[in-house]
Amino acid sequence: MAKGEGAESGSATGLLPTSILQVGERPAQVKEPKKKQQLSICNKLCYAVGGAPYQMTGCALGFFLQIYLLDVAQVDPFSASIILFVGRAWDAFTDPLVGFCISKSSWTCLGRLMPWIIFSTPLAIIAYFLIWFVPDFPQGQILWYLLFYCLFETLVTCFHVPYSALTMFISTEQSERDSATAYRMTVEVLGTVLGTAIQGQIVGQANMPCLEDLKDSAVATEDANHTHSTTSLRETKNAYLLAAGAIASIYVICAVILVLGVREQREAYETQQAEPIPFFRGLRLVMSHGPYIKLIAGFLFTSLAFMLVEGNFALFCTYTLGFRNEFQNLLLAIMLSATFTIPFWQWFLTQFGKKTAVYIGISSAVPFLILVALIESNLIVTYVVAVAAGISVAAAFLLPWSMLPDVIDDFHLKHPHSHGTEPIFFSFYVFFTKFASGVSLGVSTLSLDFAGYQTRGCSQPAPVRFTLKMLVTMAPIVLILLGLLLFELYPIDEEKRRQNKKALQALREEASSSGCSDTDSTELASIL
Repeated sequence: MAKGEGAESGSATGLLPTSILQVGERPAQVKEPKKKQQLSICNKLCYAVGGAPYQMTGCALGFFLQIYLLDVAQVDPFSASIILFVGRAWDAFTDPLVGFCISKSSWTCLGRLMPWIIFSTPLAIIAYFLIWFVPDFPQGQILWYLLFYCLFETLVTCFHVPYSALTMFISTEQSERDSATAYRMTVEVLGTVLGTAIQGQIVGQANMPCLEDLKDSAVATEDANHTHSTTSLRETKNAYLLAAGAIASIYVICAVILVLGVREQREAYETQQAEPIPFFRGLRLVMSHGPYIKLIAGFLFTSLAFMLVEGNFALFCTYTLGFRNEFQNLLLAIMLSATFTIPFWQWFLTQFGKKTAVYIGISSAVPFLILVALIESNLIVTYVVAVAAGISVAAAFLLPWSMLPDVIDDFHLKHPHSHGTEPIFFSFYVFFTKFASGVSLGVSTLSLDFAGYQTRGCSQPAPVRFTLKMLVTMAPIVLILLGLLLFELYPIDEEKRRQNKKALQALREEASSSGCSDTDSTELASIL
């Protein structure tokens, strides 16, 4: 599930040589740094609201695009798998590309990151709306959906990568960024609730036509298009367009609140025109940083598990469990449960540590997935499992984005003069998870094709139902267990995190004192 996003994070500002910071420095600026870094509740809320558009659109696409392509646009499963894979793979590729472009961006009166958010928003909502439009030329449908899916993912990346990197520039105070991250994760889960509720409830109200007898699928589909089912199909198409319009409107509102309510803080070294590290050199340093690679590897598998559930959940509920008219309510139960448990996981990780929260939070989904795999279809049990899954989803949302700033802090201590690497960390983290999710979605849709998926069928053959059960239960369980095993290698525990926090504070104090030289800063970083 898209990506959740208790982070104690540090800025690279304090790691700069004092020779840079002292140029034109006034005593008043040294005496009152904390006042400048305090974020009001309004600032934190405005920042948090900016995370909702990505989650709303990502949730709607993740849960509904597959079933929309198969049963509404009537794209064959093989072509749908190509659209889903290429779209996600392209989305993954654009993250480091946008990260590279951001790293080369100059500071403007709006900041360095904000212009990307402002100018990508209107184009993104147009592309998003057109994804849910069924063109009148069936032969060109694959190209249509590939074009607008890839275009939208590019534009939303131009929004989300700078927004994610903005975490490091709203404040240099770790406690302030911790708090802002918690606000962000709560609002992002609320965004998934909105996306699920709007898309699910509007689409769920439409009378989705299906075909009872599909002995000859092609003939049956052609005949159905000239009968009363044509009206029902048109209503379903209009419902998807209505949902897309509602989500696009909220996207714009959230972007406006973010731009008006958050001020991007320019670091002291940037005012002195310090040169950031070259992108490819920074990339080599980032990709050789052990904690970053281990964090990516662990969350890669756990994220894949939840993405498999997300991508196949609507089909699983409709055809395997037989809850054609309930899947949107089950989705809503998952997201509401996740929303209400985000504050709990924020409290839990501050009390017991982030690695402990990973083990307990993400593994909590395993017994319930096993339960779904073993028992017969039961609506009450399915709702219980949905609520339990939401608890685990909340942990999966919160923990990656709360642990990534810890890795950046650790990197800054080891490379105190490497500035401007934050977009690289965020963009490549998203790159790996998105590319893997594209592979998983493409493979899962191809699996349905091989199993004999029948477009617009009221029911599916036994091999299709079994394949969906494996994709939503057993495959995610295996991926979760692999991810948790990899987290054993992740080196930044609570003790290490506290040491890094003290080290960063010491470097800031050294940098702000008149007696600290370049050699002193480097020496202190090496000792720490």
